[in-house]
Amino acid sequence: MARVTVEDCVDKVPNRFELVMLASHRAREIAAGGQITVDRDNDKNPVVSLREIADETQTADELRERMIESNQTQIEVDEPEEDAMALLMGVEQDKPADDDMSEEKLLRALMEAQGPK
Repeated sequence: MARVTVEDCVDKVPNRFELVMLASHRAREIAAGGQITVDRDNDKNPVVSLREIADETQTADELRERMIESNQTQIEVDEPEEDAMALLMGVEQDKPADDDMSEEKLLRALMEAQGPK
């Protein structure tokens, strides 16, 4: 395949707009020093990226993920729970010392608090 056009890649990525977006992202990766997975054959980066998509050396799913990651401005980080954070910081937790009161102990304490009938 001497030259690759968008028509050669439509069966790999049916949406032409998405194909152009993925190919342009890949061309920017190549311009930034990314490894080329096909022979260059004196082609420019956009043609090389289309050839990679046509030969499936760069899959649409991988390109899509990398394009999304490159456009993200905030990365979600799992933050620890508040209790674990308090332990890490050495802060005492807001729990009473005797927190193992069963229902029977609670009922007995309520009866004592009411007093005799």
